[in-house]
Amino acid sequence: MTITELKDKGLIIYECLSGSHAYGLATEHSDEDIKGVFVLPEEEYFGLDYVDQVSDESNDIVYYELRRFVELLTKSNPGALEMLYSPDDTILHIHSAFEPLRKLQLLSKKCQDTFGGYAATQVRKAKGLKKKIVNPVEKERKGVLDFCFVAAGQGAIPVGDYLKAHNMEASNCGLAKISHMHDVYGLYYGNNTFKGIVQSNDSNDVTLSSVPKGMQPLAYMSFNKSGYSAYCKEYKDYWHWVEKRNDQRYQNTLDHGKNYDAKNMLHTFRLLQMCKEIGETSQLKVRRDDRDFLLRVKQGEFEYHDLLTQAKGIIEALPACYSMSELPSEPDRKMLNHILVKTRKLFYKK
Repeated sequence: MTITELKDKGLIIYECLSGSHAYGLATEHSDEDIKGVFVLPEEEYFGLDYVDQVSDESNDIVYYELRRFVELLTKSNPGALEMLYSPDDTILHIHSAFEPLRKLQLLSKKCQDTFGGYAATQVRKAKGLKKKIVNPVEKERKGVLDFCFVAAGQGAIPVGDYLKAHNMEASNCGLAKISHMHDVYGLYYGNNTFKGIVQSNDSNDVTLSSVPKGMQPLAYMSFNKSGYSAYCKEYKDYWHWVEKRNDQRYQNTLDHGKNYDAKNMLHTFRLLQMCKEIGETSQLKVRRDDRDFLLRVKQGEFEYHDLLTQAKGIIEALPACYSMSELPSEPDRKMLNHILVKTRKLFYKK
């Protein structure tokens, strides 16, 4: 199933502009995102070929099958609720069978967790990006030898420095475990006698050798295995992020000089303010009144620490807002199920 097929077969029952255009945050550089709801043909719905979502390659255009969309509403999913209550001027198409859904009041106290939870996710993303920008990982990958150290005096020195000082080659070294000492080895040396400290530059562990009986170690070496494992994960995560990052957003982060992803922080405050408003007014205001503030956040006009402090204050105020709210504890699943069945029957009938 493709977007073209959805349109050609008249399966789309709801379609709206989403993202910045719905929030009232669009600028001249904003992309146009479209979201909507479709109904599968009866044969495919009742058969084995159920499709719950259709989108383009960039996910700028996404359509949810009716059942999937209603499932998201039962979970107070922020994206689904924003679609449902999108401003009238953003609606591109609506089928008469879908109109009753738009009139439902589906907000609940569950929004405290969903909107607040999504906001917390955005904070973590912003923190993660800040860490990557401030602490970039060198392209040349470190190896096991970079995490090996030889005891020297009251401390330790890198094994590479020890070998260089003694005119020794790592490939001629041998290692043997020291009993009762975790990741500590006796270091031996002999031309063409041992297997080396590592088998190759790509090795993920040290190599053990058979040591002639009675031979004494020249030194004792430790391998910081946990440190090496943590580094490998950090290296992989960092360069995967470099490969997948949005270069325009990354350049914007560098330009404003505050070392955090301003767009993540914009969505953090948008979600937190929406969450707070739902608790206080029992309404979801998709079109934002705080546009100027949010765009200033996007432009990086605030210090990262100040934004986190402000976000923390809103989060701490949420429990009190929702404890006094008259909203139901969760969406009426039985009612939504009834509407789902009725909408589908009505669409198939027409």
